[in-house]
Amino acid sequence: MDSSPPPYPTHPRFSRRTAIQAGAVGLLGMGANHLNALRAASPSEPVTGGTAKSVIYIFLSGGLTQHESFDLKPHAPADVRGEFNPISTATTGLQICEHLPGLAQRSKTWSVCRSLTHPSNEHTAGHFFMLTGRSEPSPGFRGDRLPRSSDWPSIASIVGDALPPQNNNLPPAIVLPERLVHWSGGVIPGAYGGLMGRHRDPFFIEASPYGDPMWRGAYPEFTFPNQSKSPPKHPDERVYQAPNLKIEEGMSGGRFSNRLKLLASIDQQRQQLERSAEVQSYDAQRQRVISMLADQKVRRAFDVTNADAKTQARYGANSFGWSLLMAYRLVEAGVNLVQVNLGNNETWDTHGDSFPRLKDKLFPPTDRALCALLDDLQSNGLLDETLIVMAGEFGRTPKLSTLSDSFFGPGRDHWGGVQSVFFAGGGVKGGNVIGSSDKLGAYPDSDPQKPENMAATIYHALGIPATAAWYDESDRPHHIYHGQPISGLT
Repeated sequence: MDSSPPPYPTHPRFSRRTAIQAGAVGLLGMGANHLNALRAASPSEPVTGGTAKSVIYIFLSGGLTQHESFDLKPHAPADVRGEFNPISTATTGLQICEHLPGLAQRSKTWSVCRSLTHPSNEHTAGHFFMLTGRSEPSPGFRGDRLPRSSDWPSIASIVGDALPPQNNNLPPAIVLPERLVHWSGGVIPGAYGGLMGRHRDPFFIEASPYGDPMWRGAYPEFTFPNQSKSPPKHPDERVYQAPNLKIEEGMSGGRFSNRLKLLASIDQQRQQLERSAEVQSYDAQRQRVISMLADQKVRRAFDVTNADAKTQARYGANSFGWSLLMAYRLVEAGVNLVQVNLGNNETWDTHGDSFPRLKDKLFPPTDRALCALLDDLQSNGLLDETLIVMAGEFGRTPKLSTLSDSFFGPGRDHWGGVQSVFFAGGGVKGGNVIGSSDKLGAYPDSDPQKPENMAATIYHALGIPATAAWYDESDRPHHIYHGQPISGLT
């Protein structure tokens, strides 16, 4: 049997239960006339025209404030402009926050879109929109913390399905260093296969333990409590647990092969079991781990906490630095898309004490690690073929607010009206600004963009054709693109 990857586009398969839950074609608002046109428009087109081979999607759960990062408003009233000052970058006329000095020096390698908008101020819906690239809820979406089989598929799942793997020992789409879990214990939807099926979930590397959810930040160097006035009773004891894929000492190739034969023998005893989605998922996960064990380059990619001292110093010996170093090594090893959740769920949710937290805890490790990532990709000739996107689930309110019961100083609340999104590499023109927000940083003033445009930018950069589709169990096609790539980035 030919084991080579299937030609583009692949056809993911649902479980029968998922297909029933997904419902009729009308769920996606398409009738038979649309399906016929889509089938005709999306034959097995090759993946062509894209500049990028890989994408690193840095997700800042909680919501990065635009006013304190890439869209400062120095001439606005005091309760809007905040405490930080803009500084000039290496690009004439482009200014960003004074506490992102490394990125300011490297502005000729990145661009910013200051006008992305979507309709929700809620964490869960905002995550869903920005992780799926769709700014409307899927049928059955409830806004609770429970991923469902009727959810829109994530950007990671779509990319993982649409592109053939560059490295057969690695999954095509990986999320690290953790799943996004709310402090209540609920799992944030949007990062999974959804309508595509669980077998199209990205591969999760859970290197960052859940721990006490009231601790936030880039531990162990930059940890801070969720509420300044009510810190947890116990210190932040999380330890970054990079996967250890070392084959035990003395395990020769022959012995390793024998172990695999034993696994195959055990599998024969399960042949009478129903081939449920759960069993298939287990099989896929087991095969991936076996493949990873066999690849020295893959094992090195995961071993970030034991990187040499110089590398640790450049990236930062903390969860942010280790995560971006792992992303760099995985791209180097051939992963198509790596989503990096930079900070546990809602780390960037700066309702209070925003200025000291950003200045002392959040911006330093982010600026350092992101600059190291840019430098390494550029020095190794990978920046032009690696698109970096950095965004959160929304921006922050134009006016400062004070929650005196929980914090000593002011912050900003949730705001879907506008946010700044960072782009670098993958053919992106450096020193470029797309769109603008109004004088208060509340809404787009020019060239508004939506999550659909951000997702389309990712797909286009990777060479996925505009007519591409993914197919469900009933061979019904579903559009990949729901917007146009952001004009002017490349």
